[in-house]
This record gives sequence, structure tokens and C-alpha cells, in this order.
Amino acid sequence: MTIDTINMCSHLQKKLFEEDGVYHHLWEAIQDDPELTAVVRSRQLHIYRNGKKVLVLAGKSAPKIIRDDKICVMLV
Repeated sequence: MTIDTINMCSHLQKKLFEEDGVYHHLWEAIQDDPELTAVVRSRQLHIYRNGKKVLVLAGKSAPKIIRDDKICVMLV
């Protein structure tokens, strides 16, 4: 999956794409799960499963869990 990182917060980019980033394991899970999609909106990463939003990741603020999903369990 490719996403437009130009409009993504630089803090979030580091957390997602660097090997030691807090959300890097989530990024790998998104890559491996064909039901998950991700879109950058308002400098945040919005994660969807089958078209329904489940999670919003931001650079400096806490993640926002929208729906219970197995990817949200990975935040802990």
C-alpha cells in the first residue's frame, strides 16, 4: 500500500516508518491485511477496515479508537 506522506505530520512519519517507531508494527500489519486501508487527512492517518473507520493516528496526540478492531489491540 502506498500513501501520500507529503501532507502527513513529520512526527507521525517517524512513528510509522522508522524501525523503532511506536506505530511501525501497525504499519506492517496494515501492509499485510488486505481488508485495511489508510488515508492521510488533516496530517493524520485514518485507518479503515472494509470501508469503516476504525482508528486515527496523529503525530503528537493520542490515537483515537473509533471502533473495536483487532488492529486497535496492537496499540497496547
